[in-house]
Amino acid sequence: MKTAPADTIETSHGGSSRPGAKRRVALLGAGYIADWHAKSVATVANVELVAICDTVLPRAQALARKYGVPQAYGSLEELLAKEKLDAVHILLPPDRHFRAARAILEAGVNVFLEKPMCDNAADCDELVLLAAVRGLRLGVGHNFLFSEPYENLRRDVHAGILGRIEDVTITWHRPLPQLQHGPFDAWMLRDPRNILIEIGSHSVAHMLDLAGEPDEMEVRPSNPTELPTGRCFYRRWLVKAAKGHAAIELRFSFVPGFCEYILHVRGSLAAATVDFERNMYTIHRHRPCDPDFDSYAMILSQAKCLKQQARRTVRSYILSKLHIVARGNSYGASIARAMDAFYSPQQLDERVDGRTGARVVRLCQQMGALANLPPEDAAPTPEPANGKAAAPARILLLGGTGFIGRELLRQLLNTGHSVRLLARNSSSLPLNLRAMQVECVPGDLMNREVLCRAMEGIDCVFHLARSNVKSWADYQEFEIGANRQVAECALEAGVKRLIYTGTIDSYYTGRHAGRITEDTPLDPRIDRRNLYARAKAESEKILTRMHREQRLPVVIVRPGIVIGRGGSPFHWGVGMWWNNAVCQVWGSGKNKLPLVLVEDVARGLMAAMEKPGIEGLSFNLVGDPCLSAQEYLDELDRCGGMRIQRYTTPIARFYLTDMIKWAAKVAVRHPERHFPSYWDWESRTQSAFFDCTAAKNLLNWQPTVERDALVRRGIREPMNDFMK
Repeated sequence: MKTAPADTIETSHGGSSRPGAKRRVALLGAGYIADWHAKSVATVANVELVAICDTVLPRAQALARKYGVPQAYGSLEELLAKEKLDAVHILLPPDRHFRAARAILEAGVNVFLEKPMCDNAADCDELVLLAAVRGLRLGVGHNFLFSEPYENLRRDVHAGILGRIEDVTITWHRPLPQLQHGPFDAWMLRDPRNILIEIGSHSVAHMLDLAGEPDEMEVRPSNPTELPTGRCFYRRWLVKAAKGHAAIELRFSFVPGFCEYILHVRGSLAAATVDFERNMYTIHRHRPCDPDFDSYAMILSQAKCLKQQARRTVRSYILSKLHIVARGNSYGASIARAMDAFYSPQQLDERVDGRTGARVVRLCQQMGALANLPPEDAAPTPEPANGKAAAPARILLLGGTGFIGRELLRQLLNTGHSVRLLARNSSSLPLNLRAMQVECVPGDLMNREVLCRAMEGIDCVFHLARSNVKSWADYQEFEIGANRQVAECALEAGVKRLIYTGTIDSYYTGRHAGRITEDTPLDPRIDRRNLYARAKAESEKILTRMHREQRLPVVIVRPGIVIGRGGSPFHWGVGMWWNNAVCQVWGSGKNKLPLVLVEDVARGLMAAMEKPGIEGLSFNLVGDPCLSAQEYLDELDRCGGMRIQRYTTPIARFYLTDMIKWAAKVAVRHPERHFPSYWDWESRTQSAFFDCTAAKNLLNWQPTVERDALVRRGIREPMNDFMK
């Protein structure tokens, strides 16, 4: 086999070998980070994205459609067999990096890995050796190493402007969403040390780049919490190290709070700070003036520099949205610059070199070992929930790992029901539910075969699942199409009742709505509403027609603004939230909201299962109104001992902002340029009054009516859980 030097980007797999030809690139993995890579690849010179591969083929196909990529594949083997590639970007969980990278390198294709390189240093070393033997390029995307503020710091350090480095302090204070919402068996949560490789690799890469490998280290984890899987996770880590005369400190915090990612370097001549969150670089230098005026001159200089950077950052963002410049968002730009380095015809930049990636992982592993955690904390990969229930399951729960689904599952099990759960990942279930022998079937609604098999022997299907998509095309496929498929499978399986969870958002609930009952039609202007409300309404229409024409035994339930245990206290039914710290209230926020406790919704769903002769009917599940948005925020402040910033925002202002965004999308011919709807924005005020007499009479449903109970269980308990 012909080999090429490691500092070239040619391959022996049949990629672009013609001078000037674009390099053919594929993405392996179509999750969150794949969006960033797809955007960034389009900005790299002489590179084209030709394929996307994911084991969930519909997900790969959706991403391919979004970015105009010609091919999508469901397996790596098929991708390598059918495509002539120059490189593959591996965007998988860290524990799957090694096998995929080895297969790609053995096929003669260059590899670009998202950090961390692998889940252990030994596998990293093997890949480095394999790439060297094959003459292939192996890169790792530590993208924060290519952030513009960091590059400015790096330049000044190398130029000697800071003098001799005395101290390096790196602070990573960012909440970890997986701790709140799962999946709780994600690789980073399987062992408390894994977080040092997954997240710590960012800071370790900076430390190595600035100071080199430390001579000594001390590691102290703290603030442990137990995950629903029973595993321990440490939410704070402190690493103290030394390299020669330089002191190094790495601080990690994953508890909710103000986000900070700051790198501060103190030298003998000056100090400098990089604020990655704000895309800022500040150098602190003395001025040629009297000491009494030195601080004044220094602050003025810094203020001027920060103002210029802030303007440049927002200008780049706006220009990128208008498609005038290709790279705007600072995070995306840093990813793109890392790709520039990887695809450069010059010698591979050491920051993106696989050998550096291996050093980072090795050092992260050493830090984990120095933490001296108890052996039981290093447990193997967790087992899924029990595969068999105590008795044959007669109830199938779709969306059982979600907010309402977990509460419904809890109540079903506590009342002696045997339940089957269809879920891609059951690790979000608390241990007490996993211990109650739920019958779990792995899969999702898009797999018809798995869905039909899950309905075998089932009498009642609770359908609470929803897709997390953004475009109307994706809603049609992954939400409306999936709901139609659930109904078809239910008919084939002879299910006796299908309970579908809609939403009150499909009604018009603005100031002219008045009183709403189940006889009130859904919003007649639903085509002008937000995509979620529109998709839910369209799904109801299909299910109702199937009941009328095919006798589908469906019952539709529409919960109100659901609050309570297991949910976020920062509910968007109250207002538009920014970083859990700022709430833009929909309108004045003085009208009473259609709130309902999650346990009351679960009881209503169970009643819809047990009541005979209600097929084809729908029920609204809303508690008696007793709290406005302003009162909700008052209680949230009181519970948290804080003062959340709140802004009563006229609906016209939301609408005007939306109009400006729409105009910009029209200018750049954005595919999702929907004309804004004042009608939709006004519905967010939830000014209607919901009369739930039908649910109370037919289902004997009695929601919580006491204000104190609603506040305690709907606001205080979730807030206390959030702040633990």
